[in-house]
Amino acid sequence: METFNTLVVAWIGIGLATFLALVVFRIRAPYGRHARKGWGRMIDNHWGWFWMELPALIIMPVLSLIGPSAKTPTLLLLTGLWVLHYAYRTLVFPFQLRTKGKKMPISIVLSAIFFNLVNGFLNGYFLGWLAPSAGSVFSIHASIGLVLFFGGAYINQRADRKLIGLRKNGNGYQVPKGWLFTYISCPNHFGEIIEWAGFALIAWNLPALSFALWTFFNLVPRSLNHHAWYREHFPEYPKGRKAVIPYILI
Repeated sequence: METFNTLVVAWIGIGLATFLALVVFRIRAPYGRHARKGWGRMIDNHWGWFWMELPALIIMPVLSLIGPSAKTPTLLLLTGLWVLHYAYRTLVFPFQLRTKGKKMPISIVLSAIFFNLVNGFLNGYFLGWLAPSAGSVFSIHASIGLVLFFGGAYINQRADRKLIGLRKNGNGYQVPKGWLFTYISCPNHFGEIIEWAGFALIAWNLPALSFALWTFFNLVPRSLNHHAWYREHFPEYPKGRKAVIPYILI
C-alpha cells in the first residue's frame, strides 16, 4: 500500500507539473478547434475519441470486479458510475459529433490512451485489490458526492448537446448562448470537474482524488484556451463571460 500511495502521489505531481506547463506556456493541445499541422499522422476525430476513451471503459471495471476485495455496495456503485461516464464518452459522444473530415493527431490519441490506462489502473486496482473497505453508501460525503456526480454529468452532457447542436447543417463554430454559457465559455468542462470531484467524495481514497485533480489540471487550461480562442475569432464575444468557473476564473 505504501508503494502504491507513493506512485499515486507521484502521478498527482506529474499532473500539477503538466498543469503549470500548460498555463505558463499557454500550450494549446492540437485537437478540436485548436487542430493544426506539424503533430504527425492524423486520425478521424470520431475514432480518435473512441480509441482514447476505450481503455478507461475496460480496465477500471475489470480490475475492480476481478480483484479479491469484498464487492461492497460502494465498490459496485463506484464501478457503475465509472462505466456510465465512460460508456457515454466512448460509445455515444464521439459519434454525435458533427465534424465531417476533421482529424486529430495520433500522438494526442496515444497520450490520452496512456493517461486512461494509468488512471483506470490506479482506481481499479485500488478498489479491487487494495481497499480494505469501500466505505458506506450512506455516509454524508458519499451522499454529497452522488449529488455532485450526477449534477456534473448533467451539466457536462447538456453542454455537449448544445455545442454539437450549434454545428448542425455544417454551420461551423458559433458563439454559444444561454443557460450556463451566459456565465462561462466551457460548461462541459465545468460539469466534468464537478462530476469527478463528486466521484472522489464517494470513493474517499487517494486514486479517486488524483483523478479529480487531474481533471482540474487538464480541463482548466483547455477551458482557458477555448476562452481565448472565442475572443480571438469573435469580436462580439461577451466580455463578462468567464472561462470555466462562474464569476471567478478569467
